[in-house]
Amino acid sequence: MRKLLVLTAILVLSSKASPLFAQQDNFIEQYVERLENSRKYLLLVAETMPEENYTFKPTPESLSFEEHLMHIAWAMDWHSESLLGGRAARDWDTDTTLKVADKSKAEMMATIDKTFDTAITFINHFELVKLEERLDYFGADRTKRQILLLLSDHITHHRAQMLVYMRLNQLVPPRYVLFQ
Repeated sequence: MRKLLVLTAILVLSSKASPLFAQQDNFIEQYVERLENSRKYLLLVAETMPEENYTFKPTPESLSFEEHLMHIAWAMDWHSESLLGGRAARDWDTDTTLKVADKSKAEMMATIDKTFDTAITFINHFELVKLEERLDYFGADRTKRQILLLLSDHITHHRAQMLVYMRLNQLVPPRYVLFQ
């Protein structure tokens, strides 16, 4: 009788815990799929803009098209490797790896692609139990899960500005619907 009670308790507890772990596994899987689609679309946007227009910016205080592209790389690196991963942040003043510097269009596209690879590898190996840990995010208390969602929003925000720059240069941006 005692063994039956213990077995029943194990089954009940495992049935309650299993959906929680499935949701976490599912979140990472879905997030990585979203990030992969974001990469494809961003690279298509970067490819579509002619290299001679990479320095375009609509106002003097705006970022240029190429600065938006490399800023996305910088933010992905910082959000994943530094904020979530604990690695020291790159020094913006001295590290040129994720800055425009003297990079060609092809070099910037290769850099952003590699940065996506690194971020996706990091996220695929992220310890699921850490998703609910909290961090100070520019004065706001956020979970690491929220940080990942903020990273996606940040990529979308800067990519959308790049799309406007394309329109201002009489270019038709690639259709987004293909990447939903």
